[in-house]
Amino acid sequence: MPTPTAVSIELTDEERVLLESFTRRHTSAQALALRARIVLDAAGGFTNGEIAERQRVSRPTVTKWRGRFARLRMDGLVDEPRPGRPRTIADEQVEAVVIKTLESTPKNATHWSTRSMAAEMGMSQNAISRIWRAFGLQPHRQERWKLSKDPLFVDKLYDICGLYLNPPERAVVLCMDEKSQIQALDRTAPILPMLPGTPERATHDYERNGTSSLYAALNLASGHVIGRLHNRHRAVEFLKFLKTIDGEVPTHLDVHIVLDNASSHRTPKVKRWLAQHPRFILHFTPTGSSWLNLVERWFGELTTKLLRRGAHRTVRQLNNEIRAWIEDWNENPRPYVWTKPAERILESISRYCQRISHSGH
Repeated sequence: MPTPTAVSIELTDEERVLLESFTRRHTSAQALALRARIVLDAAGGFTNGEIAERQRVSRPTVTKWRGRFARLRMDGLVDEPRPGRPRTIADEQVEAVVIKTLESTPKNATHWSTRSMAAEMGMSQNAISRIWRAFGLQPHRQERWKLSKDPLFVDKLYDICGLYLNPPERAVVLCMDEKSQIQALDRTAPILPMLPGTPERATHDYERNGTSSLYAALNLASGHVIGRLHNRHRAVEFLKFLKTIDGEVPTHLDVHIVLDNASSHRTPKVKRWLAQHPRFILHFTPTGSSWLNLVERWFGELTTKLLRRGAHRTVRQLNNEIRAWIEDWNENPRPYVWTKPAERILESISRYCQRISHSGH
């Protein structure tokens, strides 16, 4: 059987301008923006398979919207009417809610709620909730982000991603960092156990009983963790930890260490020791990019599973529980697998910067 040929797409100037506006405008529905990108790629000469890979959708999805645009042009990108009760809210009202949510805040709050938006727009709470869900709007949520200002960000990104995706032979790759100022906290009253219908309960206040600092190095290949606890986190303690690693890693292997740019990692004494131990190669993460260091993911598990809800009356008790947790982890270590190359990370950052640069903020 002959291989079916994808329908050819040629755009007028007006159609191209409108489709590109759908991909950039922050008030566009994500589904409509995706369909516009599919059509633009089709007009750019990409095959259905290439478009599916670029947009991360299935080939039938690409075929569907490519064919509908070829038949119906711009009208083909709109969802077909569905059976059921006729709509009572016009498109103009929906657009007004979306724009108001994105481009304004109420007089007496930092963000809209369904009640305040319903009162402002003269609509029901359920209607506002449905519109927000349809457009993926969540005014009540706020996430944290930070874009590195390191002038060598790209070079360091390629270095570390290349190390993760293609580790050198006859070498061990360690992701290292220190979790400093871990507090030994004890609640002011006993923690009440979980009961049917009642979660575990603890007092909101606590007593501070001192701090500890954990140095940890996560083996990229095996997931095994080398961990040492100290009272402080200075260059002296960092050097002691390097010597610990030197003693635990077989001498015939090079040691590549991913770590941050803390001042304690660059003192003259540390540099002299590294010069005397040339098998140690340090790979510094960009400033403000701790997410590149896989040991941070392990620290997250330690915090979630042990520290956040733990109660420790002394630093010694805290240290003993951390050591026991590391020993338990190393009995069945689980490596974290890095899958994204530097190019895809930079593309993602570029797309996000383009989106916010056209958002009007």
